[in-house]
Amino acid sequence: MNIIKNSLIEDGFPIVEISNVRKSYVLGSLEIPVFSNVNLKIERGELLAIMGLSGSGKSTLVNLIGCLDKSTERHILVRSCDLNRVSDQELARLRGLEIGFVFQTFNLVPRLTALENILLPPFANLRINIDPKRSARELLKIMGLYNRMHHSPRELSGGQSQRVSIARTLVNDPAVLLADEPTGNLDSRTGVEILRIFMDLNNEERTVVIITHDPEIAKYANRVVLVRDGIIQYN
Repeated sequence: MNIIKNSLIEDGFPIVEISNVRKSYVLGSLEIPVFSNVNLKIERGELLAIMGLSGSGKSTLVNLIGCLDKSTERHILVRSCDLNRVSDQELARLRGLEIGFVFQTFNLVPRLTALENILLPPFANLRINIDPKRSARELLKIMGLYNRMHHSPRELSGGQSQRVSIARTLVNDPAVLLADEPTGNLDSRTGVEILRIFMDLNNEERTVVIITHDPEIAKYANRVVLVRDGIIQYN
């Protein structure tokens, strides 16, 4: 695919490191534990699958990795930055620049074109060394959608919409791609095409984390971790 690689990753350090983390939520006077003593390292260039059923703690773990939440105790490092020690503003900027999200429901803005949707991340957080419009057009070429750049989401198929979503994720050159059930709204053939895109990205040393409940999808990963009842189990 020849997509530019994130040049700000520290060699020799995991992209994400979760060490002895505990997470719980407070509901009134109750503290509801989700998991405790969780440890996980995601290395640079991995294609990792995180599997788990609803209620397993999988979504909470993904929110922590994606800088959408903070742990109750201990540390989570993303690009060697401790998420529990940064301000909310710094956390938002880290999330905008270093974490790319791909969702099951695509999350495209209906009134914007494919090109305009891809340009949303740099509009909020612009990486200095990137020309966003040039990158967005190049990504549309790579995704085979250059002739669809001025079309709105309602004029795109599900597979095309997901490819726009992936391009939007890549435009800011993030360190980690988090794909949450990325084929959940697609037919099997189109789903395989999307998974091959992630494999191509990983072959170019992109770090990709796929969240899924489907063992068939997990087979595309280099490594699988299973979240069950707040505990990480390694395959």
